[in-house]
Amino acid sequence: MSITDYGFIGFENAVDKFEKRFIKRIKEIVAETAEIIASQMVALAPVAEIDGGNLKRSIDVRYYNHGLTAIVTVGAEYAIYVEFGTGIYAEEGKGRKTPWVYFDTKLNRYIWTRGMSAQPFYRPSIEVGAQHFKSELNKLGA
Repeated sequence: MSITDYGFIGFENAVDKFEKRFIKRIKEIVAETAEIIASQMVALAPVAEIDGGNLKRSIDVRYYNHGLTAIVTVGAEYAIYVEFGTGIYAEEGKGRKTPWVYFDTKLNRYIWTRGMSAQPFYRPSIEVGAQHFKSELNKLGA
């Protein structure tokens, strides 16, 4: 004789239903968090006159694992330089110490520079998203 012989099938169904609702809410929290991070990144990303917002336009969210995983990406290849700075202005003094010259094809001229200050947009957005994620999981008791 088993437990199901005594009518506990209703309990199993209730557990399954709870699990599905729980997973659904987790997926919603993942999506909310990813969208918060992406929208915060777009809001904080600087717009250079020369590219008219390429950095902002390159921010994307993709979902995997049936919505349980979200990845926020930045496609602009220079995003890391914006985030951490370059040259003498790079965070933690990790940049080049001497000035340099390069040819800018968009401006069609040579540029002399010592670098640029960091303009963080990624890390502050991650912090905002992490706070939301933690808060929502705490509400679930997870």
